[in-house]
Amino acid sequence: MKSTLIALILITGCLWAGTPITLVLHGGAGAERKKLSPEKEAACRAVLNEALHKGYDILKQGGSSEQAVISSIMVLEDSPLFNAGRGAALTRDGIVELDASLMVGHSGLAGAVANVHGVRNPILLAQKVMLRTPHVLMIGEGAENLARQEKLEFEAPEWFITPEQKERLERAKKKDLPKGAYIPVPGRDSSLLMGTVGAVALDKNGNLAAGTSTGGLAGKLPGRVGDSPVIGAGTYAENGVCAVSCTGHGEFFIRNAVAYDVAARMKYANATLKDATHTIINDKLKKLDARGGLIAVDAKGNVSTPFNSEGMFHARMGPDGVAYIAVFEE
Repeated sequence: MKSTLIALILITGCLWAGTPITLVLHGGAGAERKKLSPEKEAACRAVLNEALHKGYDILKQGGSSEQAVISSIMVLEDSPLFNAGRGAALTRDGIVELDASLMVGHSGLAGAVANVHGVRNPILLAQKVMLRTPHVLMIGEGAENLARQEKLEFEAPEWFITPEQKERLERAKKKDLPKGAYIPVPGRDSSLLMGTVGAVALDKNGNLAAGTSTGGLAGKLPGRVGDSPVIGAGTYAENGVCAVSCTGHGEFFIRNAVAYDVAARMKYANATLKDATHTIINDKLKKLDARGGLIAVDAKGNVSTPFNSEGMFHARMGPDGVAYIAVFEE
């Protein structure tokens, strides 16, 4: 009996070691200590904790990394505290335009949406693009029609708009605006960058997935699209390599194909996850004066969460089931 029990423990340990289920979240880069009140920080941490447990419970029960990523991001989209879904940033004209993307590592399939209005959970619509269409990226009215066809939930425009985002828009409008449009100064306006949300996960079958959702930059030109819905820039997942979700000044992340660059460095230069991600965020992007960060997990469950802004809301939970939530370097 004793030998049987020992054998079971050893088998369980091997399985656990081979499939270290892991979930990592971010709530956007750009947090500043002097502007983040203790009350706001506590509230954001609570939402991250809720999202973390929601997704991790799926992984713990044997669910897929895809579903864990979606479930976690939906919690963050429904919270008015982050720049995604409810609480999203406003365009120059004071409206909400939402972007999101999802990629799964086992098949390389991906779905994304940009410039959508009224869709409560854009991450769900990104999944529908991936599963129900032959496309990767859909925008505007076409994407919204797909959401109606798939019976996704819509909300009135005012549901998405928060007092905080109205204030951010007013601050943006007070800047030197060429032709009335807000053009952020690279790397120097982090208060207007924070809030994009994302998740990456590794499930018990070794499948990786990544998702990202955002409202973009405060005061952006209507129709502007950042990196979040661009596969390879803001989101990427490949089994056996890594899953990545980015946050920051999207134009730089697009031009540098940041999410895919992590995977490329690992595949072709044999870089570790930590070396690849830190080199990109703290060397390559920093030299461009581009603020932001990313979250990533590799095929072995290693996690990296580098950022070159003062803070980035991030959280993770590995096979030990212990939650780690942070904003600044701690």
